[in-house]
Amino acid sequence: MEATVTIINKSGVHARPAAMMAQMGRRYKSKITYTAKGQTVDGKNIIPITSVGMTCGTQVIIRAEGEDEKEAIAALTELINNRFGEHQ
Repeated sequence: MEATVTIINKSGVHARPAAMMAQMGRRYKSKITYTAKGQTVDGKNIIPITSVGMTCGTQVIIRAEGEDEKEAIAALTELINNRFGEHQ
């Protein structure tokens, strides 16, 4: 299962949002990956997520495969669409 989202917070995916993405990813049993800028990275590990350099406007494909994939996609999509709790 997959969903495409756009990074909309002005500061992009820096350390705090990347940590939030990885932490949320680890809550699920499904395999989770993010694909952006031609790179596919482990959705449960902060370092690869940060290394992609997702800036405001970057399109990201969230993929989840496993028993709780639907819940994982919904939660991660909401996290990104809510600007990681940042109000900019």
